[in-house]
Amino acid sequence: MKTSSLRQPGRPREFDADLALDGAIALFSEQGYAGTSISELARAMQVTPGSLYKAFADKQAIFLAALTRYQQLRGEALNRRLADAPNGRARVEALLHHYSESSVGETGRRGCLVVSCAVELATRNDELARRITQSLGANEARFEEFLRQGQQDGSVSPDLNVPATAAMLLCLTQGMRVLGKTGRTTEEMAQLVDNALTLLG
Repeated sequence: MKTSSLRQPGRPREFDADLALDGAIALFSEQGYAGTSISELARAMQVTPGSLYKAFADKQAIFLAALTRYQQLRGEALNRRLADAPNGRARVEALLHHYSESSVGETGRRGCLVVSCAVELATRNDELARRITQSLGANEARFEEFLRQGQQDGSVSPDLNVPATAAMLLCLTQGMRVLGKTGRTTEEMAQLVDNALTLLG
């Protein structure tokens, strides 16, 4: 999604939708869903509130578009990291480092779009809660897939309880993103990854 034309009479105004959504991602990640206003979104996305409403039906539509964009960007970055992982254990390690490195510095302080909105949306909005739950479920399923690959290729203990470990790693990674907002160091996050890997046998 590159440029969005706003449907209105006369000459259409256009904006770079990807760039605008990147601004929305940053704001939602920092402030959460409820704490973000349309006027703040308009400033972050560098469009007028009127133009914003012409492009998106409401704040929920902006959030869902931002979530889709966020998942796309994170998925592309993860796929690049996984490309050279030789076995299941290495894929788990790559995934853990993907989260740990996102949990430090400016990115860590900004926070994760999914984590920032998961708790507040879980009981407020069925559609948004479904999308957040779906995203977390996909992450857990990825861990389970890599752990089973590791058992098949011998890089992960055959005695490991895969579903329980996948759930634990999901909790760890989401916790990393929460701690990242408090200014944890690269070394602290790397130690969490090292400790988690010892559980794989």
